[in-house]
Parts: sequence; structure tokens; C-alpha cells
Amino acid sequence: MENKTLEMARLAITALEEKKAEDIKVIDISEVSVIADYFIIAGGSNRSQIQALCDNVEEKLGRAGFPARQKEGYDTANWVLLDFGDVIVHIFDKENRLLYDLERIWRDGRGIEVKELLS
Repeated sequence: MENKTLEMARLAITALEEKKAEDIKVIDISEVSVIADYFIIAGGSNRSQIQALCDNVEEKLGRAGFPARQKEGYDTANWVLLDFGDVIVHIFDKENRLLYDLERIWRDGRGIEVKELLS
């Protein structure tokens, strides 16, 4: 992966961890899709936390020169998608994460341990 893409993924994960995101998963989809290199999937416990997670990810990546290209679902905050190009961040509430189950849908991608990516 390009250094820029790895930097974006690391910044997003760090921003999520700072706001106590739940169950952060990273899927490398670069070999199975052209839409992005990484999906980062995380959970929040309520609307306020999910919006705080989004705000922090946008702020950290924006300051590093990676503004979000698109943001969907922020107002309802049950599934928010932040598109940074090569990195797409999905932040779910518990119910919608189970319902949409992106980890299963994108199982052809390669799961990456968060610790591995941050090291």
C-alpha cells in the first residue's frame, strides 16, 4: 500500500480510538474492489458518540491534508460513511452494524489487525 493510504488509515484508527470507538475492524479490499484500499469499520454506542467519532476522524485527516470527499448519514448517525478516497470509514450503531454486516459482505478482503496497522 502507498504510504499516504497507510497514513490515512492510521490517522483514522487513532482518531476513532481517542473517542472510544467500539470493535474497530480494518479490511484491505484493494485486491477485490476499485472503490478503496481500506474499509475501517467501527461502532458507537449512541448518536452523540457516533457524531463525535466522525468529527474527530474528519478533523485529524483534514489537518493532515486529507479532507473527506463525501459524508453520508451524519444527521441520523446510525450508519455514517466517511469517504477519504483510498480509505472509507464506516461508523455504526450496534443495531445497524449487525444488520448490514459489512465484515461478512467484504469477507473476500483481507482482515488486518489494528495493532499490525498501527505498528
